[in-house]
Amino acid sequence: MSLPQYQTAHSTLDLIGDTPLVEINHIDTGRCRLFAKLESQNPGGSIKDRIALSMIEAAERSHKLKPGGTIVEATAGNTGIGLAQVGVMKGYRIILVVPDKMAREKVEHLRALGAQVIITRSDVAKGHPDYYQDRARELAAETRNSFYIDQFSNPANPLAHERTTGPEIWEQMNHDIDAVVVGVGSGGTLSGLGRFFRRVSPKTKMILADPEGSILAPFINTGTMIEAGAWVVEGIGEDFIPPNADLSLVSEAYSISDRDSIEAARQLLAREGILAGSSSGTLLAAALKYCRAQTEEKRVVTLVCDNGNKYLSKLYNNYWAFEQGIQQRTLKGDLRDVISSRFDGGNAVTVSPDDTLLTAYNRMRGADVSQLPVMAGGRLVGILDESDILAAVEGGEPGPKDRFDRPVKSYMTKGLQLVQINDPLDALLPIFARDRVALICDRDIFVGIITRIDLINYLRLHV
Repeated sequence: MSLPQYQTAHSTLDLIGDTPLVEINHIDTGRCRLFAKLESQNPGGSIKDRIALSMIEAAERSHKLKPGGTIVEATAGNTGIGLAQVGVMKGYRIILVVPDKMAREKVEHLRALGAQVIITRSDVAKGHPDYYQDRARELAAETRNSFYIDQFSNPANPLAHERTTGPEIWEQMNHDIDAVVVGVGSGGTLSGLGRFFRRVSPKTKMILADPEGSILAPFINTGTMIEAGAWVVEGIGEDFIPPNADLSLVSEAYSISDRDSIEAARQLLAREGILAGSSSGTLLAAALKYCRAQTEEKRVVTLVCDNGNKYLSKLYNNYWAFEQGIQQRTLKGDLRDVISSRFDGGNAVTVSPDDTLLTAYNRMRGADVSQLPVMAGGRLVGILDESDILAAVEGGEPGPKDRFDRPVKSYMTKGLQLVQINDPLDALLPIFARDRVALICDRDIFVGIITRIDLINYLRLHV
C-alpha cells in the first residue's frame, strides 16, 4: 500500500513495502551502477514482511486460516518475524520452528512479539524428524485449528514479489534494469521478481547469490546435485530445491563464501552506512563479482534483505568471526591464541574490588559470562563467579537487595592458580577438571581467561 506524503498510517501493516532504493557510491562496482533496495526498512526489519502479509491474507480469503486460529511455520527467523508482525495484529497464535544456528536477536525478537519458538537442529537434512520443516509440518498436524504456512510451496510467496517488489523496483529504476541479484531461501524472491521482469523487461537478468555449501548454484552451473555442506549465513541457501524456486529464471549463479559474505556486509556498513544482515552480504558480494566482470556499463539492483541489528552478536562480533574461522587472527604461538577476549586488547569484562556485587552481576548478565576477573591498578587480585555471588546474597540478614550492595572484595576468590602464556595446553586440563577457568598471565601481567569452550574452539580451528 502506498501512503500519500505525510499521511498517518492506520497500522504497521500499511508500512509494508514501498521501501527506498539507494545507489552504492563508495564501493568499487566496476563499470556498473549498483543500487540496493532497503528491504530492511519494512516494519519487521526484512523483506519477509511482504510474503507474510501476502500468505496470511491468501489463507484468510481461502478460509484455510480461521479467526482465532494458529499459524505454524518453519523459518530461518525473518519469515517468522514477518508472520508474527502480521499475525499477532490479526489475532492469531504463532508457532515457529527455527534451526539452532539462528541469531539470538531473531529468537528474542520473535518471543517479544508473542510467538512460541521451538528450536531444532541445523545439522540434519530433510526427512530427519528434527529437520525444522518436518517438525513444523508435524506440529501443524497436531495443533487444532492451525494452518501450516509452508513458505517453500505457498504460491502467495512469489506472488507478493511479482505484485509489489518488482513493480516498485521497475518504477524506481525508471524502467531500465540490466540485472537483479537475489538469493534463494524459499525461492519466492527469485520467482516473483523473475516472472515480473520476464514480462516487462526481457533484457533484465536474474543473478543468483548462493552461500558456499548450498546446492543451488552448483546445480545451476553444472546440472549436478551435490551433497550439501554447511554455511553460517542465515536465510538463504538450501540442501534441496524449494518448489517455489524457479531456477530456470537464473542467468548466472555465484557461490559466495561465508568470509566474503561477512566482509561485504561489513564493507556495506563502513562505506555506505547501511547496517545489513549476513544474506545481504552474500548478495552484495555476488553483485560486485557480476559488476566487476562487465565490460560495458550496466544498471544492477540487489537487495538489503534485512537489518543487521539482528546479527550484532554474530556478523559484527569479531570474536564470533574468529571462532567460526571466518576471520584470521595473528597467532602468537602460545596460550594467547586460545583466549577469546584479551584483557590487554580491552575486550575482557572485569570488575574492581570496590564495585558492588550488583555491578558484578549486571556485567555478568550483560556479557553472558559466569565469572569476572577482579582488577586493581591494572593487576589481577581475584576472581568472582556466580557461586560467590549466590553465597553472598542467599539467606541471612539484611535483605537480599541490601546484600547486593556489598563489595566484591569481600567475596572474591583471592588464592589464584595462574597459568603462564608459555605453559602447554595440557596445563589447562586440571583446572577445567575442578570446574574453574584458567587465568592466563605473562609473568605478573594478566592477559585473559580461557574457558572450556575457548579451548574447544581453538582445537577445532588449529589442531
